Amino acid sequence: MQTSDWQPVLILLVLVVAAVVLLHALSITLRAVREPLHTGPFSGGLEPREHPLSRFHVRWYPVTMVFLAFDMEMLFMYPWTKVVSAVGTTAVVEMFLFLGVLLAGVGYAWREGAFRWS
Repeated sequence: MQTSDWQPVLILLVLVVAAVVLLHALSITLRAVREPLHTGPFSGGLEPREHPLSRFHVRWYPVTMVFLAFDMEMLFMYPWTKVVSAVGTTAVVEMFLFLGVLLAGVGYAWREGAFRWS
């Protein structure tokens, strides 16, 4: 084997090592300085009662799911209004079945206490 056979491999190796070193040096120079967050007054100058990045209470998740169910209802109702006159009675029956299933879901959430706040 000749030295010229290995020349492209060596050039590629040097380029890769140089790129890794350059990216590492760039990451060191551009890294973010991590400091603790400081909260200041907001909403009329009152001191906040909780951290701005605090998590939501778990009681909001069932309400979110019910909202998404009603949001999906509206997503299906908009195109339904366009085709209800062309399809006829079957479209009305299907929509009332869909609303019945949605109402059953809301009744289940109500029974399980998803809307209770205490």
